[in-house]
Amino acid sequence: MNRRLYPLAAGNFAVGTGMFVTAGLLTPIAADLDVSVAAAGQLMTVFALAYAVLSPLLAAVTAAMPRRTLLLLGLGVFVLGNVLTAVVPGYPLVVATRVLAAAGAAMFTPTASGVAAALAGPEHRGRALALVMGGLSVATAIGVPLGTWMGAAYGWRATIWLVAGLAVLGFAGIAALVPDVRIAVSGRLGERFAPLADRGVLAVLATQLLMFASAFAAYTYIGALFDLPLPAVLWAWGVGAIVGNQLGGRLTDAYGPRRMVLGGLAASTLLMALIPVANLALPVALVWAFLWGALGWLVAPAQQYRVVAALPGNVPVGLGLLSSAQYTGLVLAGVAGGLVLDGYGRAGVIALATGLGLATVLFTLATYRPAVGGQPRAGIQPSVTARMTRKPRASR
Repeated sequence: MNRRLYPLAAGNFAVGTGMFVTAGLLTPIAADLDVSVAAAGQLMTVFALAYAVLSPLLAAVTAAMPRRTLLLLGLGVFVLGNVLTAVVPGYPLVVATRVLAAAGAAMFTPTASGVAAALAGPEHRGRALALVMGGLSVATAIGVPLGTWMGAAYGWRATIWLVAGLAVLGFAGIAALVPDVRIAVSGRLGERFAPLADRGVLAVLATQLLMFASAFAAYTYIGALFDLPLPAVLWAWGVGAIVGNQLGGRLTDAYGPRRMVLGGLAASTLLMALIPVANLALPVALVWAFLWGALGWLVAPAQQYRVVAALPGNVPVGLGLLSSAQYTGLVLAGVAGGLVLDGYGRAGVIALATGLGLATVLFTLATYRPAVGGQPRAGIQPSVTARMTRKPRASR
Protein backbone atom coordinates (compact mmCIF):
# COMPACT_ATOMS: atom_id res chain seq x y z
CA MET A 1 0.00 0.00 0.00
CA ASN A 2 2.66 2.56 1.01
CA ARG A 3 4.45 2.34 -2.32
CA ARG A 4 1.36 3.69 -4.08
CA LEU A 5 0.71 6.42 -1.53
CA TYR A 6 4.10 8.13 -1.59
CA PRO A 7 3.50 9.84 -4.98
CA LEU A 8 0.27 11.30 -3.55
CA ALA A 9 2.21 12.64 -0.56
CA ALA A 10 4.84 14.01 -2.94
CA GLY A 11 2.16 15.87 -4.87
CA ASN A 12 0.84 17.41 -1.65
CA PHE A 13 4.39 18.33 -0.70
CA ALA A 14 4.68 20.33 -3.93
CA VAL A 15 1.26 21.94 -3.44
CA GLY A 16 2.02 22.89 0.17
CA THR A 17 5.39 24.36 -0.76
CA GLY A 18 3.85 26.39 -3.58
CA MET A 19 1.06 27.64 -1.33
CA PHE A 20 3.07 28.70 1.74
CA VAL A 21 6.48 29.64 0.35
CA THR A 22 5.38 33.10 -0.78
CA ALA A 23 5.25 34.09 2.92
CA GLY A 24 9.04 33.82 2.97
CA LEU A 25 9.54 35.63 -0.35
CA LEU A 26 7.67 38.88 0.25
CA THR A 27 10.72 41.15 0.09
CA PRO A 28 12.25 39.78 -3.15
CA ILE A 29 8.82 39.55 -4.82
CA ALA A 30 7.98 43.13 -3.86
CA ALA A 31 11.32 44.40 -5.14
CA ASP A 32 11.15 42.51 -8.43
CA LEU A 33 7.53 43.39 -9.24
CA ASP A 34 7.81 46.95 -7.87
CA VAL A 35 4.94 46.58 -5.39
CA SER A 36 4.63 46.90 -1.62
CA VAL A 37 5.30 44.03 0.75
CA ALA A 38 1.58 43.98 1.57
CA ALA A 39 0.75 43.62 -2.14
CA ALA A 40 3.23 40.76 -2.44
CA GLY A 41 1.44 39.06 0.46
CA GLN A 42 -1.77 39.10 -1.56
CA LEU A 43 -0.34 36.37 -3.82
CA MET A 44 -1.08 33.88 -1.04
CA THR A 45 -4.47 35.51 -0.58
CA VAL A 46 -5.32 35.09 -4.26
CA PHE A 47 -4.24 31.45 -4.17
CA ALA A 48 -6.39 30.77 -1.11
CA LEU A 49 -9.43 32.58 -2.53
CA ALA A 50 -9.21 30.70 -5.82
CA TYR A 51 -8.87 27.39 -3.97
CA ALA A 52 -11.86 28.10 -1.70
CA VAL A 53 -14.12 29.10 -4.59
CA LEU A 54 -12.98 26.58 -7.17
CA SER A 55 -12.71 23.47 -4.98
CA PRO A 56 -16.47 22.68 -4.73
CA LEU A 57 -17.13 23.82 -8.30
CA LEU A 58 -14.38 21.70 -9.83
CA ALA A 59 -15.36 18.72 -7.66
CA ALA A 60 -18.85 18.82 -9.14
CA VAL A 61 -17.66 19.36 -12.72
CA THR A 62 -15.11 16.51 -12.55
CA ALA A 63 -17.29 14.03 -10.62
CA ALA A 64 -17.47 11.58 -13.53
CA MET A 65 -13.76 11.79 -14.38
CA PRO A 66 -11.52 8.82 -13.50
CA ARG A 67 -9.70 9.59 -10.27
CA ARG A 68 -6.22 8.84 -11.61
CA THR A 69 -6.87 11.10 -14.58
CA LEU A 70 -8.05 13.85 -12.25
CA LEU A 71 -4.90 13.53 -10.12
CA LEU A 72 -2.71 13.91 -13.19
CA LEU A 73 -4.80 16.77 -14.55
CA GLY A 74 -4.67 18.61 -11.24
CA LEU A 75 -0.89 18.35 -10.94
CA GLY A 76 -0.48 19.22 -14.62
CA VAL A 77 -2.48 22.44 -14.17
CA PHE A 78 -0.51 23.19 -11.00
CA VAL A 79 2.77 22.78 -12.86
CA LEU A 80 1.57 25.01 -15.71
CA GLY A 81 0.45 27.71 -13.28
CA ASN A 82 3.83 27.75 -11.53
CA VAL A 83 5.82 27.75 -14.77
CA LEU A 84 3.84 30.77 -15.91
CA THR A 85 4.38 32.45 -12.52
CA ALA A 86 8.11 32.00 -12.98
CA VAL A 87 8.24 33.63 -16.43
CA VAL A 88 5.49 36.24 -16.77
CA PRO A 89 6.34 39.92 -16.20
CA GLY A 90 4.35 42.25 -14.01
CA TYR A 91 2.20 41.89 -10.90
CA PRO A 92 -1.23 41.44 -12.59
CA LEU A 93 -0.04 38.51 -14.70
CA VAL A 94 1.62 36.87 -11.69
CA VAL A 95 -1.68 37.15 -9.80
CA ALA A 96 -3.52 35.47 -12.70
CA THR A 97 -1.05 32.58 -12.75
CA ARG A 98 -1.58 31.98 -9.02
CA VAL A 99 -5.27 31.46 -9.74
CA LEU A 100 -4.36 28.81 -12.32
CA ALA A 101 -2.00 27.07 -9.87
CA ALA A 102 -4.71 27.11 -7.19
CA ALA A 103 -7.17 25.47 -9.60
CA GLY A 104 -4.73 22.59 -10.03
CA ALA A 105 -4.26 22.28 -6.27
CA ALA A 106 -8.04 22.32 -5.72
CA MET A 107 -8.40 19.36 -8.07
CA PHE A 108 -5.44 17.41 -6.70
CA THR A 109 -5.45 17.56 -2.89
CA PRO A 110 -9.05 16.45 -2.13
CA THR A 111 -8.79 13.73 -4.78
CA ALA A 112 -5.53 12.48 -3.29
CA SER A 113 -7.25 11.95 0.06
CA GLY A 114 -10.10 10.04 -1.55
CA VAL A 115 -7.74 7.81 -3.53
CA ALA A 116 -5.63 7.13 -0.43
CA ALA A 117 -8.72 6.01 1.49
CA ALA A 118 -9.79 3.77 -1.38
CA LEU A 119 -6.36 2.14 -1.76
CA ALA A 120 -6.03 1.35 1.94
CA GLY A 121 -7.97 -1.35 3.73
CA PRO A 122 -10.36 -0.29 6.52
CA GLU A 123 -7.74 -1.04 9.16
CA HIS A 124 -5.13 1.18 7.47
CA ARG A 125 -7.19 4.11 6.22
CA GLY A 126 -6.28 6.46 9.07
CA ARG A 127 -2.57 5.93 8.52
CA ALA A 128 -2.99 6.25 4.76
CA LEU A 129 -4.68 9.64 5.14
CA ALA A 130 -2.03 10.77 7.62
CA LEU A 131 0.73 9.79 5.19
CA VAL A 132 -0.80 11.54 2.17
CA MET A 133 -1.88 14.70 4.01
CA GLY A 134 1.44 14.71 5.84
CA GLY A 135 2.96 15.97 2.60
CA LEU A 136 1.43 19.37 3.40
CA SER A 137 2.90 19.58 6.89
CA VAL A 138 6.30 18.32 5.71
CA ALA A 139 6.24 21.08 3.09
CA THR A 140 6.17 23.66 5.88
CA ALA A 141 9.21 22.06 7.54
CA ILE A 142 11.35 21.41 4.45
CA GLY A 143 9.92 22.92 1.29
CA VAL A 144 9.13 26.41 2.63
CA PRO A 145 12.49 27.01 4.41
CA LEU A 146 14.37 25.61 1.39
CA GLY A 147 12.36 27.77 -0.99
CA THR A 148 12.86 30.84 1.20
CA TRP A 149 16.62 30.32 1.23
CA MET A 150 16.69 29.73 -2.51
CA GLY A 151 14.65 32.86 -3.14
CA ALA A 152 17.08 34.97 -1.13
CA ALA A 153 20.10 33.44 -2.87
CA TYR A 154 18.92 33.08 -6.48
CA GLY A 155 15.71 35.10 -6.77
CA TRP A 156 12.10 34.26 -5.98
CA ARG A 157 11.43 32.93 -9.49
CA ALA A 158 14.02 30.19 -8.89
CA THR A 159 11.90 29.04 -5.96
CA ILE A 160 8.81 28.84 -8.17
CA TRP A 161 10.77 26.71 -10.65
CA LEU A 162 11.62 24.43 -7.71
CA VAL A 163 7.91 24.10 -6.89
CA ALA A 164 7.14 23.21 -10.51
CA GLY A 165 9.92 20.60 -10.48
CA LEU A 166 8.59 19.01 -7.28
CA ALA A 167 5.15 18.76 -8.85
CA VAL A 168 6.61 17.11 -11.96
CA LEU A 169 8.19 14.45 -9.73
CA GLY A 170 4.83 13.82 -8.08
CA PHE A 171 3.17 13.63 -11.52
CA ALA A 172 5.70 11.03 -12.69
CA GLY A 173 5.25 8.96 -9.53
CA ILE A 174 1.46 8.92 -9.88
CA ALA A 175 1.68 7.99 -13.55
CA ALA A 176 3.99 5.09 -12.70
CA LEU A 177 2.60 3.75 -9.43
CA VAL A 178 -0.96 4.87 -8.65
CA PRO A 179 -3.72 2.70 -10.15
CA ASP A 180 -7.18 3.91 -11.06
CA VAL A 181 -9.85 3.38 -8.42
CA ARG A 182 -13.63 3.60 -8.22
CA ILE A 183 -14.93 6.23 -5.79
CA ALA A 184 -18.52 7.33 -5.35
CA VAL A 185 -18.60 11.11 -5.85
CA SER A 186 -21.62 13.39 -5.96
CA GLY A 187 -21.87 15.56 -9.05
CA ARG A 188 -24.68 17.72 -7.67
CA LEU A 189 -23.45 21.12 -6.59
CA GLY A 190 -26.49 21.71 -4.39
CA GLU A 191 -25.67 18.69 -2.19
CA ARG A 192 -22.28 20.20 -1.42
CA PHE A 193 -23.80 23.30 0.16
CA ALA A 194 -26.86 21.73 1.84
CA PRO A 195 -25.06 21.23 5.21
CA LEU A 196 -24.76 25.01 5.55
CA ALA A 197 -28.39 25.02 6.71
CA ASP A 198 -27.28 23.25 9.92
CA ARG A 199 -26.37 25.72 12.70
CA GLY A 200 -24.01 23.22 14.30
CA VAL A 201 -22.07 22.84 11.06
CA LEU A 202 -21.94 26.61 10.62
CA ALA A 203 -20.44 26.97 14.10
CA VAL A 204 -17.63 24.54 13.26
CA LEU A 205 -16.96 26.28 9.95
CA ALA A 206 -16.95 29.71 11.61
CA THR A 207 -14.37 28.54 14.15
CA GLN A 208 -12.23 27.19 11.30
CA LEU A 209 -12.49 30.45 9.36
CA LEU A 210 -11.63 32.64 12.37
CA MET A 211 -8.80 30.34 13.45
CA PHE A 212 -7.08 30.52 10.06
CA ALA A 213 -7.74 34.24 9.72
CA SER A 214 -5.97 34.78 13.03
CA ALA A 215 -2.98 32.50 12.44
CA PHE A 216 -2.33 33.52 8.85
CA ALA A 217 -2.69 37.23 9.51
CA ALA A 218 0.68 36.69 11.23
CA TYR A 219 2.09 33.86 9.08
CA THR A 220 1.43 35.53 5.71
CA TYR A 221 3.49 38.55 6.77
CA ILE A 222 5.95 36.77 9.02
CA GLY A 223 8.82 38.12 6.93
CA ALA A 224 7.83 41.63 8.03
CA LEU A 225 7.45 40.65 11.70
CA PHE A 226 10.91 39.21 12.31
CA ASP A 227 14.42 40.65 11.99
CA LEU A 228 15.97 37.19 12.47
CA PRO A 229 16.95 34.59 9.81
CA LEU A 230 13.55 33.73 8.32
CA PRO A 231 14.36 30.24 6.92
CA ALA A 232 15.28 29.06 10.42
CA VAL A 233 12.07 30.42 11.93
CA LEU A 234 9.96 28.85 9.18
CA TRP A 235 11.78 25.55 9.58
CA ALA A 236 11.03 25.46 13.32
CA TRP A 237 7.37 26.25 12.62
CA GLY A 238 7.22 23.43 10.08
CA VAL A 239 8.78 20.89 12.43
CA GLY A 240 6.21 21.88 15.02
CA ALA A 241 3.46 21.44 12.42
CA ILE A 242 4.60 17.86 11.75
CA VAL A 243 4.64 17.04 15.47
CA GLY A 244 1.25 18.66 16.05
CA ASN A 245 -0.28 16.86 13.08
CA GLN A 246 0.92 13.50 14.39
CA LEU A 247 -0.17 14.07 18.00
CA GLY A 248 -3.48 15.81 17.31
CA GLY A 249 -5.51 12.70 16.51
CA ARG A 250 -4.24 10.72 19.48
CA LEU A 251 -4.82 13.55 21.95
CA THR A 252 -8.30 14.16 20.55
CA ASP A 253 -9.14 10.49 21.17
CA ALA A 254 -7.72 10.70 24.69
CA TYR A 255 -9.14 14.02 25.88
CA GLY A 256 -12.00 14.85 23.51
CA PRO A 257 -12.19 17.43 20.71
CA ARG A 258 -13.55 20.32 22.81
CA ARG A 259 -10.53 20.42 25.10
CA MET A 260 -8.16 20.21 22.15
CA VAL A 261 -9.88 22.98 20.18
CA LEU A 262 -10.16 25.43 23.08
CA GLY A 263 -6.74 24.64 24.53
CA GLY A 264 -4.98 24.90 21.18
CA LEU A 265 -6.75 28.14 20.25
CA ALA A 266 -5.99 29.80 23.59
CA ALA A 267 -2.33 28.81 23.56
CA SER A 268 -1.86 29.88 19.93
CA THR A 269 -3.41 33.27 20.68
CA LEU A 270 -1.01 33.79 23.58
CA LEU A 271 1.96 32.86 21.39
CA MET A 272 0.98 35.39 18.71
CA ALA A 273 0.87 38.10 21.35
CA LEU A 274 4.46 37.13 22.26
CA ILE A 275 5.90 37.71 18.76
CA PRO A 276 7.87 40.79 19.94
CA VAL A 277 9.50 38.63 22.63
CA ALA A 278 10.28 35.89 20.09
CA ASN A 279 12.00 38.45 17.88
CA LEU A 280 14.59 39.26 20.56
CA ALA A 281 16.91 36.30 19.83
CA LEU A 282 17.04 33.39 17.41
CA PRO A 283 16.92 30.59 20.06
CA VAL A 284 13.80 32.17 21.55
CA ALA A 285 12.26 32.50 18.08
CA LEU A 286 12.94 28.85 17.26
CA VAL A 287 11.23 27.61 20.42
CA TRP A 288 8.35 30.01 19.86
CA ALA A 289 7.90 28.97 16.22
CA PHE A 290 7.98 25.27 17.08
CA LEU A 291 5.29 25.69 19.73
CA TRP A 292 3.14 27.88 17.48
CA GLY A 293 3.30 25.39 14.62
CA ALA A 294 2.61 22.41 16.88
CA LEU A 295 -0.36 23.97 18.65
CA GLY A 296 -1.88 25.24 15.43
CA TRP A 297 -1.82 21.86 13.71
CA LEU A 298 -2.90 20.13 16.92
CA VAL A 299 -6.41 21.56 16.49
CA ALA A 300 -6.94 20.18 12.97
CA PRO A 301 -7.99 16.60 13.89
CA ALA A 302 -10.36 17.90 16.57
CA GLN A 303 -12.06 20.17 14.03
CA GLN A 304 -12.40 17.22 11.65
CA TYR A 305 -13.91 15.24 14.52
CA ARG A 306 -16.54 17.95 15.00
CA VAL A 307 -17.51 17.82 11.31
CA VAL A 308 -17.84 14.04 11.41
CA ALA A 309 -20.07 14.28 14.50
CA ALA A 310 -22.25 16.93 12.86
CA LEU A 311 -22.52 15.19 9.47
CA PRO A 312 -22.10 11.44 10.04
CA GLY A 313 -23.86 10.59 6.77
CA ASN A 314 -22.18 13.21 4.59
CA VAL A 315 -18.57 13.26 5.76
CA PRO A 316 -16.73 13.98 2.46
CA VAL A 317 -18.88 17.03 1.76
CA GLY A 318 -18.48 18.24 5.35
CA LEU A 319 -14.69 18.00 5.19
CA GLY A 320 -14.76 19.80 1.85
CA LEU A 321 -16.68 22.68 3.44
CA LEU A 322 -14.19 22.71 6.30
CA SER A 323 -11.36 23.10 3.78
CA SER A 324 -13.19 25.93 2.01
CA ALA A 325 -13.72 27.68 5.36
CA GLN A 326 -10.03 27.57 6.20
CA TYR A 327 -9.04 28.97 2.81
CA THR A 328 -11.63 31.72 3.21
CA GLY A 329 -9.93 32.52 6.51
CA LEU A 330 -6.63 32.74 4.65
CA VAL A 331 -8.19 35.26 2.28
CA LEU A 332 -9.40 37.44 5.14
CA ALA A 333 -6.00 37.17 6.80
CA GLY A 334 -4.18 38.28 3.67
CA VAL A 335 -6.45 41.24 2.96
CA ALA A 336 -6.79 42.49 6.54
CA GLY A 337 -3.14 41.85 7.35
CA GLY A 338 -1.97 43.73 4.28
CA LEU A 339 -4.12 46.75 5.07
CA VAL A 340 -2.98 46.82 8.69
CA LEU A 341 0.68 46.35 7.73
CA ASP A 342 0.53 49.34 5.39
CA GLY A 343 -1.26 51.50 7.96
CA TYR A 344 0.19 50.46 11.31
CA GLY A 345 3.27 48.33 10.64
CA ARG A 346 4.22 45.11 12.40
CA ALA A 347 2.63 46.12 15.70
CA GLY A 348 -0.72 46.44 13.94
CA VAL A 349 -0.38 42.97 12.38
CA ILE A 350 0.44 41.40 15.75
CA ALA A 351 -2.54 43.16 17.34
CA LEU A 352 -4.82 42.01 14.51
CA ALA A 353 -3.71 38.36 14.75
CA THR A 354 -4.02 38.33 18.53
CA GLY A 355 -7.42 40.04 18.46
CA LEU A 356 -8.77 37.57 15.92
CA GLY A 357 -7.41 34.71 18.04
CA LEU A 358 -9.19 36.02 21.11
CA ALA A 359 -12.41 36.40 19.11
CA THR A 360 -12.05 32.78 17.96
CA VAL A 361 -11.70 31.53 21.54
CA LEU A 362 -14.72 33.52 22.74
CA PHE A 363 -16.86 32.44 19.79
CA THR A 364 -15.97 28.78 20.29
CA LEU A 365 -16.69 28.97 24.02
CA ALA A 366 -20.13 30.39 23.23
CA THR A 367 -21.05 27.89 20.52
CA TYR A 368 -19.27 24.64 21.45
CA ARG A 369 -20.96 23.30 24.56
CA PRO A 370 -19.73 20.18 26.39
CA ALA A 371 -21.56 17.03 25.36
CA VAL A 372 -23.87 15.51 27.96
CA GLY A 373 -22.03 12.61 29.54
CA GLY A 374 -18.62 13.75 28.29
CA GLN A 375 -16.95 13.75 24.93
CA PRO A 376 -17.15 10.66 22.72
CA ARG A 377 -13.92 8.69 22.55
CA ALA A 378 -14.17 7.16 19.10
CA GLY A 379 -11.41 8.11 16.68
CA ILE A 380 -12.11 10.21 13.63
CA GLN A 381 -10.25 8.43 10.90
CA PRO A 382 -12.41 5.37 10.22
CA SER A 383 -15.55 7.53 10.10
CA VAL A 384 -13.94 9.95 7.69
CA THR A 385 -13.13 7.32 5.14
CA ALA A 386 -16.00 4.90 5.58
CA ARG A 387 -18.93 7.02 4.45
CA MET A 388 -19.70 8.64 1.11
CA THR A 389 -22.19 11.20 -0.12
CA ARG A 390 -25.70 9.96 -0.79
CA LYS A 391 -26.86 9.31 -4.35
CA PRO A 392 -23.38 9.47 -5.89
CA ARG A 393 -22.24 8.92 -9.41
CA ALA A 394 -19.59 6.30 -9.83
CA SER A 395 -16.15 7.47 -10.96
CA ARG A 396 -13.31 5.39 -12.18
